[in-house]
Amino acid sequence: MTSTIKVNNIQNQCGQNIINENSNTITLGASGDTIALASGASQTGFGRTGTVDWNTTPKTTGTFSAVSGDGFFLNTSGGVITANLPAGVAGAIVSFADYAGTWQTNNVTVTPNGTDKIGSVNTSVTLDTEGQSVTFIFVDSTQGWINTMDSTSNVRGVSFICASVSGACNTLVTAPCCANTKIATFTGPGNFTVNSISNLTANNVVSHVVIAGGGGSGSKSSGGTGGVGGGGAGGYREVNSPSAPFSASPLDGYPTPGNRITVTAQGYPIVVGGGGTAGQGYPDSPNATVGGTGGVSTFDSITSAGGGGGGIYCVGRGAVAGGSGGGGGNGSSAPLIPGAAGNTPPTSPAQGSTGGNANREFNGPSFYQMFAGGGGGATGVGANGGPNSDSGQGGAGGAGATSSITGSPVARAGGGGGAGAGVNCAGNPIAGYGGAGGAGGGGGGQTTGRTGPNSVPWGPTTTGGAGTINTGGGGGGGGALGDAVTPEFGRPGGGGGSGIVKIRYKFQ
Repeated sequence: MTSTIKVNNIQNQCGQNIINENSNTITLGASGDTIALASGASQTGFGRTGTVDWNTTPKTTGTFSAVSGDGFFLNTSGGVITANLPAGVAGAIVSFADYAGTWQTNNVTVTPNGTDKIGSVNTSVTLDTEGQSVTFIFVDSTQGWINTMDSTSNVRGVSFICASVSGACNTLVTAPCCANTKIATFTGPGNFTVNSISNLTANNVVSHVVIAGGGGSGSKSSGGTGGVGGGGAGGYREVNSPSAPFSASPLDGYPTPGNRITVTAQGYPIVVGGGGTAGQGYPDSPNATVGGTGGVSTFDSITSAGGGGGGIYCVGRGAVAGGSGGGGGNGSSAPLIPGAAGNTPPTSPAQGSTGGNANREFNGPSFYQMFAGGGGGATGVGANGGPNSDSGQGGAGGAGATSSITGSPVARAGGGGGAGAGVNCAGNPIAGYGGAGGAGGGGGGQTTGRTGPNSVPWGPTTTGGAGTINTGGGGGGGGALGDAVTPEFGRPGGGGGSGIVKIRYKFQ
């Protein structure tokens, strides 16, 4: 037998309505109450309020069938995913969200059921935006599923690069100017190992300075007064990334995308170029020798060319092209001798400058003046040699580039100064003046000759100044003097300075 209870109100012991019926409107609970279904119970007929219940177990690679009323986190780290929508019923709702921020790499395909449509078309759609989340509601047979909410806000905590260095004397320190930045410095060969990267792509673009070895200067053989050109600076390449910024030089290559390095989790072999060898003078070498070219420095796709050697006055022994070109050399019978080209091979911005020209001048009736060119620097050409009173003045080395990648401004990659010399018509050598080394480690050119017509000549151990180590500075030019009374000595030039590689990145 069926029992029936007929009432309009059911109250609790406090007299508050639990169930109330009034004019066909039934109210469950009183103000402030919570209506809860027992565990395992379900409801029908109440409809949805435009939201879903999120399934917190992410779906991974493959194909799955979505259920109306549910939201799904889709993890495409391991591959693409296809989501099949349920049969379209008015009010059906499904949501999807990018679990790992990888939809831009591995897409999600959403496929309608049978002849159902998505946005009025019976075809699948692709979700390919990083961090995207979307909600589809089925409206009717004309439009089918319509996307009502679409967020591309990828709100996530940011991770950072974690790296280490290897190789003797190479270091990894926190930048003194920024507690969130590390600086890796390579003064010799080693490895920059990226153990993990940032989940924000922009943070994986690292700042760097890559400088090759500077060119050495040559030497003048015994056999007449003359001067040798300064060595060119090693090629200078730099990128100032917004993720790890610093006060950069004018050679910042960040605006050209090809200069940027976006690191991944791997090891990066680093090569640091050695300085070019100095030419050997008499009596070590009976023949004049051009300065050696500096060694290249490399970091991933970035290669800086070694500085060109300083030239001498001999056929086939002119200045050498390189990152920066060597300065031209000269002798008592030489006409204008050009410096060599810089930025060889070419980069943008240019990695170096041209060396200065050498020349001679007859300041009759008494004197010849000989002046060698300075080596090119990262930001300035080597100066041409020129007269200085009654003698020759070697050209100054070209200026290097100044940046604050280490936290304070430091100049590097200056060109070597050219040598100067003079001789009077009686064959007596007189004072010559060496050109100054370019700011950034360039060696000074040798000052050759006597300090006066009857003074004692300088000794055979005098040399051009060497380029400073780990700056890529060019070596200073050597010279020679001679007269009818004293032996003629060829003076060696200075060797080029070794290069350096610096990498700056955000680690926290």
